Amino acid sequence: MSDAPTACVLIIGDEILSGRTQDANLKYFAARFAELGVRLKEARVIPDDADVIVDTLNTMRARYTYVITTGGIGPTHDDITTLCVARAFGRQVIRHEGVVQRMTAYFGDRLNEARLKMAEVPDGPGVSLIESEMTIAPGFRIENVFVLAGVPSIAHAMFESLAPQLKGGAPMLSGNIGAGVREGDIATGLAAIQKKYPSVAIGSYPSMRDGGFHTSIVARGTDRALIDKALEEVATLMRAQGGDPRSDA
Repeated sequence: MSDAPTACVLIIGDEILSGRTQDANLKYFAARFAELGVRLKEARVIPDDADVIVDTLNTMRARYTYVITTGGIGPTHDDITTLCVARAFGRQVIRHEGVVQRMTAYFGDRLNEARLKMAEVPDGPGVSLIESEMTIAPGFRIENVFVLAGVPSIAHAMFESLAPQLKGGAPMLSGNIGAGVREGDIATGLAAIQKKYPSVAIGSYPSMRDGGFHTSIVARGTDRALIDKALEEVATLMRAQGGDPRSDA
């Protein structure tokens, strides 16, 4: 698992941090990365602040195999992601001639400077468009950074377009089980199970259900047999505490 490619998602936008808009992309990316065998190791929500975007991007692109950014590539004054990505790579921003031609044909007299902003990409080598059937305005890739729109339907379509470019490892599999037990009552036994199965990541998630305590256990790894064995032992642990373990799927 340690040799698998890694990824980080940067969610860019003041509207996310203010609570006005709820992110709907991270869950999708996480699930797809797992299927592709890429380990999503970190996600950050950052503001529309040029210095923050540049510094964060440079840190993350050096740390992980892939970096996905969402948001900030639209036509308005606060859409500064493309400019910041170019700055992070020491590049200038240019208008992609092919995208400009496409926009000219589509918008005609309605094409203006604001819309042309969506044709901008960093200059130089290693830059390619990320197309989507959802929009004529593309995202783009520069080296190991993939720049996507923030609108969920467009971001997801762009991700599917770029997915074949990602080199993955073994897909990350998961299983789960839950019961009406207190998390603290199974914590010691759960730690022992985790130690026994080091290649299986075991997470514990308490909640309240039907007026009582409930604990869900999620096991993730690349070996289905080991996941099942670990969950079988968790089920035994829960039964010992009076629980009736069942899959939470």
